[in-house]
Amino acid sequence: QVQLVESGGGLVPAGGSLRLSCEASGRTGIRYAMGWFRQAPGREREFVGGISWNGVNLYYGDSAKGRFTISRENAKNTVYLEMNNLRPEDTAVYYCAAKEYGPEDNWLPNAIDYWGKGALVTVSS
Repeated sequence: QVQLVESGGGLVPAGGSLRLSCEASGRTGIRYAMGWFRQAPGREREFVGGISWNGVNLYYGDSAKGRFTISRENAKNTVYLEMNNLRPEDTAVYYCAAKEYGPEDNWLPNAIDYWGKGALVTVSS
C-alpha cells in the first residue's frame, strides 16, 4: 500500500500562484508514476497532470497546459504541482494520485491505484 498526503491548498486571488505538495509513504521503493486530479462541486474528477517515476515524461490535461507544472523529488517521495495564473474556475479539491500498474500514459481515474484525500484550492475573483 502507498499512502498519499497532500498539502499546500488554500485561498488565493485570481492571477495568483500556489504550489501543492504530495508526500508518499508506505511502499515507496516501487517505481510508480504520480499525478494530480481535481474535482469541482457537481463535476467529474478531472486529470490535471502526471509524471513518470523517473521524472522524464510529463503529461498534462488541457486545463493545465501552459499554467501548471508538475515535478517530483524521489529522495523526498514527493510530487509537486506548481499552479500559476490561477482562475476562479480552477477552484476544486485537488487529489494526488499514484499508478503502480498499467500503461504510464493512461491517466483515466479508473487507472489510478492510490489516491490522497485531497486538498482544497479556492481562487477568488
